Amino acid sequence: MRIISGKFKGRRITAPKNLPVRPTTDMSKESLFNILNNRFDFDGLKVLDLFSGTGNISYEFASRGAVAITAVDADFGCIKFIKQTSAEFEFNISAIKNDVIKFLGGHKSSYDIIFADPPYNMDQKVFEEIVTLVLENELLQPDGMMIIEHSKHTKLNHMMNFSFQKNYGGSVFSFFEFDEEIEDENISDDEDNM
Repeated sequence: MRIISGKFKGRRITAPKNLPVRPTTDMSKESLFNILNNRFDFDGLKVLDLFSGTGNISYEFASRGAVAITAVDADFGCIKFIKQTSAEFEFNISAIKNDVIKFLGGHKSSYDIIFADPPYNMDQKVFEEIVTLVLENELLQPDGMMIIEHSKHTKLNHMMNFSFQKNYGGSVFSFFEFDEEIEDENISDDEDNM
């Protein structure tokens, strides 16, 4: 895998072949970060990377200046590799071995960007549960964004706070964010009723 931008642009990272992963392709990753570039200043961002695998997405955020990145994966080999790579590049990535659903159910911090890349063959209900847990536990900052990568067979556009989606080959990115206009209208209505 290759870091596509930031301080470590062009650096290649070679993960062990035996890790149970399907890394986000360079083309998809580049498209994703083009969208995020237009929305965020990466300096100082707090990022949560779920089902982080090799750490591909975490390294990209770290190279671009995100201040704190939490990477969560259930596989010991993946977490070990992320920790080694983080130490080598001096990235500020905290790698946690945990089941993502359990982690989301008991976690209290909030983040500017949450990225989740579950195995494509996971049940639709697991994808939906990720969205629900993040929103119900207020893990996303009000001006933040959650992105879930999935196959075209998984549909998430009916979920609360769905914003838009982008298709890249067989991969789909679904974006979730709070609608500030609706929130502003609710605040105005509350003020009018006072």
